[in-house]
Amino acid sequence: MATTGFITLLTETMPAGVLPEMSRDLSVSESAAGQSVTVFAIGAILAAIPLTKATIGWPRRHLLLVAIAGFAIANTVTALSESFALTLAARFLGGIVGGLLWALLAGYAVRMVSPRQRGKALAIAMAGAIVALSVGVPAAALLAKLVEWRYAFGILIVLTLALIVWVIAAVPNFPGQPKGSRLPLTLTFRIPGVAPVLLVTLTFVLAHSILYTYIAPFLMPLGMAGQVDAVLLTFGLVSLVSIWIAGALVHRHLRLLMILACVLFATCTLLLGIFSGVPTLVYASAALWGLAFGGTSTLLQTAVAEAAGDAGDVAQALLTTGWNVGIAGGGVIGGLVLSGLDASWLSWVALALLVPALATVLTARKHGFTKGELGSR
Repeated sequence: MATTGFITLLTETMPAGVLPEMSRDLSVSESAAGQSVTVFAIGAILAAIPLTKATIGWPRRHLLLVAIAGFAIANTVTALSESFALTLAARFLGGIVGGLLWALLAGYAVRMVSPRQRGKALAIAMAGAIVALSVGVPAAALLAKLVEWRYAFGILIVLTLALIVWVIAAVPNFPGQPKGSRLPLTLTFRIPGVAPVLLVTLTFVLAHSILYTYIAPFLMPLGMAGQVDAVLLTFGLVSLVSIWIAGALVHRHLRLLMILACVLFATCTLLLGIFSGVPTLVYASAALWGLAFGGTSTLLQTAVAEAAGDAGDVAQALLTTGWNVGIAGGGVIGGLVLSGLDASWLSWVALALLVPALATVLTARKHGFTKGELGSR
């Protein structure tokens, strides 16, 4: 499950690491090449909910294998394509299967363990995504400089094919839900606790995406343009620590951990807004950011799984959609901020989004972000 998450997020974000080489090879601007990430997010947004509902009765391992095979096809076309239009089409396909996989992954992981181990199972399954951010994208960037960007996608194809064999050999199968047990989308949304978790997901990821997408222009006026990789590596490595903490404590302290995540991230944006001219504090802020963000996927997916109960797969699809809307929206809002104001405003906009996120967590103590022990359903 962790390897599946790694391949999913690395497929989505890899163009960010190979953007100059990719744009030159496809004869388009870097701005245009960057839309390959946007197209992936759009595919995930459009596909997560309807595909999850349409395939909810499928055996889970069959569905998992179909989705992983979709990545193999999408990345093969991307690696071989000489046409930018064909590349975008392949990326859109990747987004479609990515949206399906994110909705499937969490529910699959928790069904493989006892209720008391749900938090740890989610933390392990989601760890691959953070490894992709902290190690995978920088490695792809280095490979693009040393050899060629297409080889980075080629390695990803080999990993995907190996994963298919691994899933067949090691992952247990589970039945889908019977047709009569499926909750309509609107009823799932109305389950107590689901809506607050989705709101926190949207605002938190939106704040993150605004900073992550535009970290380079944010650092440039500070004289740190050459340290983007180091700042992101700081963020990524501390994120791994955050994943471990979330996995160890989510079962008993979900509410407290989510409050701390919001507070730490807000502190990071405040430091960046006030002391952005001090490189040491920029790195300290990146560490706080990683500590806040790394385990958030585990916390949010655990929260929505606990709130939704038997409607977990549909609720995970809603969460996946909200997450990708946050990613896509961060690119749009951050771009608007940069076009009308200077880059320092990015941190203040992110802080403004974290205020309602924190308020929602604090008020959703009965449903959504509960104080009691998880796994009691």
